[in-house]
Amino acid sequence: MLAADPGASIASIAAEAGVDRRTVYRRFASRDELLAAIHDAHLTAVEQAIEDARLREAPVAVALHRFVENAITVNRTWPVDPARLLTDDAVRPRRDAAIRAFDAFLRRAADDGLLRRDTPEGWANVLLPQLMLLATQHMPDRSAGQAADIVVDTLLHGLGTSGRARP
Repeated sequence: MLAADPGASIASIAAEAGVDRRTVYRRFASRDELLAAIHDAHLTAVEQAIEDARLREAPVAVALHRFVENAITVNRTWPVDPARLLTDDAVRPRRDAAIRAFDAFLRRAADDGLLRRDTPEGWANVLLPQLMLLATQHMPDRSAGQAADIVVDTLLHGLGTSGRARP
């Protein structure tokens, strides 16, 4: 609900969950505390996705697909507005550590020749999260693995047909 309407009230969240708002307030003293718990859960899932992808030791192409698939699953499970996650100071150190791990992996992918080096600095760091977010939002009928196939193929080969067989 909060991903669709960041201004959703505790009362409407409680109603959607099928509980009384007092039940929500017994667990979370404020709306901000509820948001902090959601951000924490999202970030915990991201950290697990990074760990499961084995970004430092798995072959780069395998780790890339595994991470994208995991990230799409996280985004579907915890649909947090990325802009809000960036402004939550409570999770900043953990969020920044996850970003550093991701950035180091993308440098590894470039060093291994999987990603081009002739693009603007940080381009893959900006593009890949956006592709994953778009896949999350626009491919609900596909499994996370199928969506990851499309994201990774788009990242590595673009949308053009040059060098590819035409259907």
